[in-house]
Amino acid sequence: MRTLILCLSLLTWLVRPALAAWPAPQAPAIPAADGFVVIPGAALPPDPSRTYRVMWDATKGADQPSQILPALNMAGSELNAFEVTGVPAKNVKFVVVFHGAALDGILGNEHYQAKFGVSNPNLAVLNQMKARGVEFYACGQNLAFANIDPASLSPLVKVASDALIVLMTYQNQGYALLSF
Repeated sequence: MRTLILCLSLLTWLVRPALAAWPAPQAPAIPAADGFVVIPGAALPPDPSRTYRVMWDATKGADQPSQILPALNMAGSELNAFEVTGVPAKNVKFVVVFHGAALDGILGNEHYQAKFGVSNPNLAVLNQMKARGVEFYACGQNLAFANIDPASLSPLVKVASDALIVLMTYQNQGYALLSF
């Protein structure tokens, strides 16, 4: 029996998949977002000569009030990718449009704390992204129907007439649409 267990253990060890020694993810641009791992020989790596126009459709709230919004995490992750791979800031054009459950994430800290009992983790990320030229819009229609005072939002976010109009406008300008 002992020999059988030893043989099975050895066989399991021999057929296990090889574990790669990946480098640690890097998050120099937006530390609270997911980091970027450089993949040697990757197909379609970030191209420093290309201009990346992306509009992030932020509709989902964070799983926990202490976490950042999924759309901010993904946009931040891509800002990290571009920083790590040498894509110049002038070649990165990001817009984030907030509506639905994501509106909670752009509340000013006082309003966020009153609603969730913790400080708003998204505000530092908004500041870091704004410093990199990211534009932010909140859906005015959603604010009106939910009776949310625009003054309760971060001052970094502009109130648009309608999120869908912002989405259409930027898509017509060649921005890729990514939804989170």
